[in-house]
Amino acid sequence: MSSRSLFARSRTARALCALVGGSALVLAGCTTNEEGGGPNEDATEVSVEKVDEIAAKLPENIASSGTLRVGVNVPYAPNEFKNAQGEIVGFDVDLMDAIASVLGVEAQYNEADFDRIIPAIEGGTYDLGMSSFTDTKEREETVDFVTYFSAGSQWAQPAGESVDPNNACGLRVAVQTTTIQDIEELPAKNQACLDAGNPPIDIVKYDSQDEAANAVALGQVDAMSADSPVTAYAVKQSGDQLELAGDVFDASPYGWPVAKGSPLAPVLQEAMQHLIDDGAYRTISENWGVQDGMIEESVINGAIS
Repeated sequence: MSSRSLFARSRTARALCALVGGSALVLAGCTTNEEGGGPNEDATEVSVEKVDEIAAKLPENIASSGTLRVGVNVPYAPNEFKNAQGEIVGFDVDLMDAIASVLGVEAQYNEADFDRIIPAIEGGTYDLGMSSFTDTKEREETVDFVTYFSAGSQWAQPAGESVDPNNACGLRVAVQTTTIQDIEELPAKNQACLDAGNPPIDIVKYDSQDEAANAVALGQVDAMSADSPVTAYAVKQSGDQLELAGDVFDASPYGWPVAKGSPLAPVLQEAMQHLIDDGAYRTISENWGVQDGMIEESVINGAIS
């Protein structure tokens, strides 16, 4: 699952000297997670209309309230983060706003610790989660997912260096704590190093992805691993300080978690497929430069592993 994953994950907004959201990399002084960027300069405006036949299938409690209660955790640019005005923005946000338009309701974004979003969905506090969740077999035991994207893992390195993600024995590699890169990818690579009698990988864990990216730029670590759209965006926003290392690997679907058996799942799936078919999904993806992860069909519970 190359994504924000497993249940224990916390992303807290804090002041730090870091690569923050869409802001430039800061090597001296501090900035905050509210200083985000935005979509591409040539972004195309997306206009989405309500589709009555889909909206009519909404659960009554959501239809009557006119609101989709969405649990979200920031920052995780370009998917969800805060701009300079403190507004939650990003690819996921634009897509969810489009979903809400199809359904004739408003998306209400509620910040929460990542590892509390799914329990809050189970408890009825939120209708769904929108925080770069990877759809996994383990998570599907607890909630249902509606898929909307495909993301893999990708590494970044300081500009001019030569790091091979498949031969990283003896290197210091940054990850955000409790991501799939921290929980699965790097431990597996490290064990392979040990089994071959090579030096171990020093897995350096950070509370936020911003800190991990900044550590690479500052030369405190040799590389970092994160979700592919997050790594690509970090490289783009860093100017010439970071560059990609290796290709995207271990692609898995992102999904919106909803309560197990919820009638909301098929409605979200139908609304998502509508956006895919009418081209709005492509426009939103291209606006944020994440079109490489687009899917052609939205499904319920599409976990690969």
